[in-house]
Amino acid sequence: MAKLSVNVDHIATIRQARGVTEPDPVAAAVLAELAGADGITIHLREDRRHIQDRDVEILRRTIKTRLNLEMALTDEMVAIALKTVPDSVTFVPEGRHELTTEGGLDALLLQNTLKQKIALLQQAGIIVSLFIEPDMEQIKAAHKVGADYMEIHTGMYCEVRTERERREQLRRIELAISGARKLGLGINAGHGLDYRNIGAVVALPGIEEFNIGHSIVSRAVLVGMERAVGDMIALLNK
Repeated sequence: MAKLSVNVDHIATIRQARGVTEPDPVAAAVLAELAGADGITIHLREDRRHIQDRDVEILRRTIKTRLNLEMALTDEMVAIALKTVPDSVTFVPEGRHELTTEGGLDALLLQNTLKQKIALLQQAGIIVSLFIEPDMEQIKAAHKVGADYMEIHTGMYCEVRTERERREQLRRIELAISGARKLGLGINAGHGLDYRNIGAVVALPGIEEFNIGHSIVSRAVLVGMERAVGDMIALLNK
């Protein structure tokens, strides 16, 4: 069964909208763990639009499962990771004007920088993943720079409108899984997945963990975090 890492960024988004102290992503992470989540994911953005440094520090001390820190490929973020030592780091592309992460990291273009920063993090005992498109050239680059995992960007699959496009995107993901396994890369997946579209991706063997945030937080607003997480875990069990 694939594992579930719950992204609590958008709990912080609601908090930051009013500039107050609640809802607290730390409390949300505790409830997600109690509901059976295998890990907690947070994205510390350079502009601090949702998760704050304080959240990273407290979550590192309090969660009982695994902490995955998503971050840009910058010296500042690597320094924060080396200070807090999350269980894993996922390098993602980051733009100040995007609403959410748009597309995968270009591992092919950024090979030299990635190789250096991955080595620093791994020396500190941190597992490193790259958030990339389901593209074989990107997967080969991720392997070449020494990443432990790749996280498949599932956004294009989630945005399709026709059954034909859906099958095409699922086939891309399936080929990416096969290629990554041959190279010895661990495989995670995420972005845009929700309670309606995740079933077909779960059915593809080889994905170890799903990183899901927005759809879980959206349901949690209506039914509570524990039920929202439990509903997603039930779909992964299928």
